[in-house]
Amino acid sequence: MRLQLQSEDTPAARAQLSELFRIEQYAEMVLTYLRLDSEATDYCFSACELDSILRRSLRKYAGEFIHRKLTLKFTPTGMLVITDEKWLAFVVEQLLSNALKYPPAGGEIRIYKEEPLTLCIEDTGIGIAPEDLPRIFEKGYTGQNGRCDLRASGIGLYLCRQIMEKLSHTIRIESEMGVGTKVYLGLDTVSL
Repeated sequence: MRLQLQSEDTPAARAQLSELFRIEQYAEMVLTYLRLDSEATDYCFSACELDSILRRSLRKYAGEFIHRKLTLKFTPTGMLVITDEKWLAFVVEQLLSNALKYPPAGGEIRIYKEEPLTLCIEDTGIGIAPEDLPRIFEKGYTGQNGRCDLRASGIGLYLCRQIMEKLSHTIRIESEMGVGTKVYLGLDTVSL
């Protein structure tokens, strides 16, 4: 289907490609959910260049940035982290997917480093209601925004938290209604 749609450059084909991309994301999320608590894991920890992971993820979402008319401000981090590249990439892509959902056309997403060894993904979206913030990592919780966007699953941030814990990393979120959301990934691995 993707090959067929890529051969056409029409607004309808681009819209269908965008929907196909969303379906692929949900399928990947389900598979990740099923693998997460498996007794056999495929974690492979090594020193990884964070910018390489980020660039691959950003390329994957480039069409969504264009389709939604959003600006990306990516400041290379220069960070080398001990992690599992595949699982961390899933987290980054899930957070990009969330960041892309809520900003208005002309909004922006910023990706940059904060000390110590913290990756920030910030958007200018609608923000998360203060009463929802304490529960956003609960399995199945969609909050006010998720109830408005009936396609929200309430699984993405739950998976992110679970994966980050398994990688010995941290995740936290700050948000202000009408201003946007900042996600902080603490990548200073304490123990493996």
